[in-house]
Amino acid sequence: MSKIIRTSPSAIFSKAVEFHHFIFTQGMTASDLSLDIAGQSKSVLTQLDALLEEHGTDNTRLLQAQVWLKNIADKDIFNKIWEEWLPKGEAPARACVQAEMVDPRMLVEVMLIATK
Repeated sequence: MSKIIRTSPSAIFSKAVEFHHFIFTQGMTASDLSLDIAGQSKSVLTQLDALLEEHGTDNTRLLQAQVWLKNIADKDIFNKIWEEWLPKGEAPARACVQAEMVDPRMLVEVMLIATK
């Protein structure tokens, strides 16, 4: 049977789950919710970099991304930061929608599927 690796599991979710060289991340939000959309976006991507590195991969190996924005009007700002973060020609399949967030201070949440 193949091993499932769970990173920082809690009672309701894990930070990431690795199975057969695929990494599924939690929905990542900014560590400082007082930041604006640019600051929160950069915080989320920095945290995802660290999580991917912990699993032996990086943003060149992304397969899919799901992005939730509190305000879809922030999409252009997020996309600029996202494009700077992604290696050229390495964009994953992606969805980006407006959503009501758990905490009203949250402006963005990102969830990834990557491979090694």
